[in-house]
Amino acid sequence: MKTIFVKDYEQKRDWYLIDAEGKPLGRVAAKVASILRGKNKPTYTPNQEMGDYVVIINAEKVAVSGNKRTDMLYRHYTGFVGGLKSFTFEKLLDRHPTQPLERTIAGMLPNGKLGRRLMGNVKIYAGSEHPHTAQNPKVIEL
Repeated sequence: MKTIFVKDYEQKRDWYLIDAEGKPLGRVAAKVASILRGKNKPTYTPNQEMGDYVVIINAEKVAVSGNKRTDMLYRHYTGFVGGLKSFTFEKLLDRHPTQPLERTIAGMLPNGKLGRRLMGNVKIYAGSEHPHTAQNPKVIEL
């Protein structure tokens, strides 16, 4: 039996909606990464963009357990000497409410061209409003 390879343009792509309010950060990110890769489909191919589109709302209300809100550090290196910047989950959430979820999802995707392309298929919004109602996204409960 031959292996069936589905072309990108033949692949049917769905839109999903996830409400992250009160949900654990890692669980939301793991589910989204799996959908973006296309692992929920029988036509999954590791080296192709076969996944669906995901819209995440209420990203600023995502839950973390324990002392992670004050103790978990995010780091960014500017490229200059002494340019290592670090900030806590709280500070990052205050400045950029969608960044913790974006960074977590990007960490679960492949590094390189494919991962960057897959990150374009996720739309993250801090509030409960999103402009993708025309796509009729299916609601996913975690």
